[in-house]
Amino acid sequence: MSESPQTPPTRTEHDTLGEVEVPLHARWAAQTQRAVDNFPISGQRMPRRVLRALGLIKARAAEVNAALDAVPAVDPAMGEAIAAAALEVADGVWDDEFPIDVFQTGSGTSTNMNANEVIASLASERLGTPGAVHPNDHVNASQSSNDVFPSAVRLAAAEAVAEALVPALEHLESTMRRRADDLGAVVKAGRTHLMDATPVTLGQELAGWAAQVHESRRRLVGCLPRVGELPLGGTATGTGINCPEGFAAAVVERLVADTNLPLTEAEDHFAVQGAADALVELSGHLRTLAVGLIKIANDVRWMGSGPRAGLAELHLPDLQPGSSIMPGKVNPVIAEVVTQVGAQVIGNDAAVAFAGSQGSFELNTYQPVLARNVVESAELLAAACTAFADRCLDGMTADVERCRSYAEATTAVATALNPIIGYERAAAVVKESLRTGRGVRELVLEQGLVGEDELDRALDLLALTRPGVP
Repeated sequence: MSESPQTPPTRTEHDTLGEVEVPLHARWAAQTQRAVDNFPISGQRMPRRVLRALGLIKARAAEVNAALDAVPAVDPAMGEAIAAAALEVADGVWDDEFPIDVFQTGSGTSTNMNANEVIASLASERLGTPGAVHPNDHVNASQSSNDVFPSAVRLAAAEAVAEALVPALEHLESTMRRRADDLGAVVKAGRTHLMDATPVTLGQELAGWAAQVHESRRRLVGCLPRVGELPLGGTATGTGINCPEGFAAAVVERLVADTNLPLTEAEDHFAVQGAADALVELSGHLRTLAVGLIKIANDVRWMGSGPRAGLAELHLPDLQPGSSIMPGKVNPVIAEVVTQVGAQVIGNDAAVAFAGSQGSFELNTYQPVLARNVVESAELLAAACTAFADRCLDGMTADVERCRSYAEATTAVATALNPIIGYERAAAVVKESLRTGRGVRELVLEQGLVGEDELDRALDLLALTRPGVP
């Protein structure tokens, strides 16, 4: 032990490389400390969900090891102590004992050993015998970093989607559908190429957004069984060396009970340890959602632009002053946040795609960046969807008269006259309207092209949004 007024007190730990000074009261040991010293990279630690997943895996592995005659090193009392300590790790009780930067050993070995050392220390305390539980021989029994850490990443990603993102998407979709009902009869100008097009309703636009969200949720849920294929049992290279028969299946069965997720032991351990295709797929679906949300948020921003020099079809909730110099200015801040989150998720997906391509032979050594980016994307999108629903869409209102006036003013309503007067005559009316500023209806009547009653029926704005509906 060493101590001085200038430096915090330490204790001496050792591993196969020699001695290391570790903070006196830390539950971790030599390998964790080496990683702390080696990777002062970003200041970001491993995502909480990954630590939870590691804790769950270690707990259930200890229980299974204790029940297997093939693992005599872990007796029932030790297995119980390891499991109890690991569940505390899963619950976040010991997060301060996980100091390693997320950018670290590509296999995640550093964080796996961090978990092994902390859990061994805590389990030894429970047994009342310092050093009774060994990080490798006991906590890591029947395992390798190469199968445990990728399993933790997959479990964490699946939980982030199932527990955080899917409920947020369900909430966003239901908010959009409710607002679509509220605004179903508000007729407005349609726009294609940012130019006037035939009328639509706000309800139709909102329902379209809801359909986008619904499809993104369906894609995400659909890929969870593939993400949930865990490489547990493959150990170092996928062969399963030092892993007793039945170990992985028993651990996965317990994890399913813990999480209610569609988890299975990998059908082919070489595929799942050497590659990260399911995580790349999941990240792609997260990117698709992000792209859709950017489109929707930008539509909201366009329609809420103004209040005098923009479209001003929507009034978005006033949440905060928008300028330090312009009095009374209010900005579409939630829509801006959604688009910023979308940009981050698209960037994360690019990193995930590259990381997924870097599986060399029997191991992908970009596991930490896969963990960071996929979990972050899911959690960012969940938060953004909730904020978008609650602080923007729920409270926005329509300027019904302005919406209608735009729809009435657009020359695109002349499209409805094609079957009556023909495309070329309708196009001539549009050109004259644009040249003179006079309305389509007025010009058609003046030229005697259609009778007034027939014209009223043809240019009924609400009817134009739902042709064929009586």
